[in-house]
Amino acid sequence: MNLTTPEHDFMGTYLEKIQDLEHTREACDRLKALGKRIVFTNGCFDILHPGHTRYLRAARELGDHLVVAVNSDRSVRAIKGAGRPILPEKARAELVAALGFVDAVIIFDQDDPLEVITRLLPHILVKGGDWAEGEIIGADVVKGAGGEVKRIALVPGYSTSRIMEAILKKAP
Repeated sequence: MNLTTPEHDFMGTYLEKIQDLEHTREACDRLKALGKRIVFTNGCFDILHPGHTRYLRAARELGDHLVVAVNSDRSVRAIKGAGRPILPEKARAELVAALGFVDAVIIFDQDDPLEVITRLLPHILVKGGDWAEGEIIGADVVKGAGGEVKRIALVPGYSTSRIMEAILKKAP
């Protein structure tokens, strides 16, 4: 079966979810005008695993349109150190975009997502339960605009670091 024919152009649909900040802001503004609730989260999403997918699904259930900002390769290195990310930013963005419950994906190059949050002004800012609300970057901006900050519990047993450790243990 040739999956590159127009009848099988699966990639075109979900790759269109990956946009720059300006296009995403314009789309969010149109959706807000229609009364839709914008949900925002961000992360490295290096080696996508069930913890990520369950977290993103729960985030999407909080509103009508989920925007996920994926850290660039440079910002992942700044946060996680040398040797990361495992997958390049475009691959990580593609994997996140392929999830049906994700509506938009942005790659951002800053060390934190404050600029993206400030430009998008989502109704709901979501982070993992491992973040104290006072430490969530952009919480003050979202709350100041009348929005909410939600924390979603992590899925026990799943983390990119654990997966990397397990791979290294199994290597000869």
